Amino acid sequence: MATIVAEPGTAPQAMAFTKAPPKPFVSCPFMYLVVIAWLYITLLMAVAEATAANGTVLGAIVTFVLYGLLPLGLVLYILGTPARKRALRAREQAERTAAAQAAPSAGQPDAGGHAPAGAEAGVVPPVRKEP
Repeated sequence: MATIVAEPGTAPQAMAFTKAPPKPFVSCPFMYLVVIAWLYITLLMAVAEATAANGTVLGAIVTFVLYGLLPLGLVLYILGTPARKRALRAREQAERTAAAQAAPSAGQPDAGGHAPAGAEAGVVPPVRKEP
């Protein structure tokens, strides 16, 4: 979405159109609720494992890691891939835009519009094979 940005004291004809800054990626704010709920459930499973008559603390840790952290980390990584790609493309686009604004003639040799100068006599030595 383009927004109109007017500098103070400028005429309406001189206003520039700029792109609005990108919003941070949040596909669904309820996704955080699902993450917190899943971690809570797996934490309760681990506590139940640790406090059971034949349960152990090691079993509780394994339960929490294998049922909670690893699957949740994998799912969040996979679901976050489009956001990471979007952020990477936006950063590359910003770098290209900044490079194009910093040096507009960087990609074009001799963009000055003047004729190239010839080598002056005696300044540039001839290139040849050594005898």
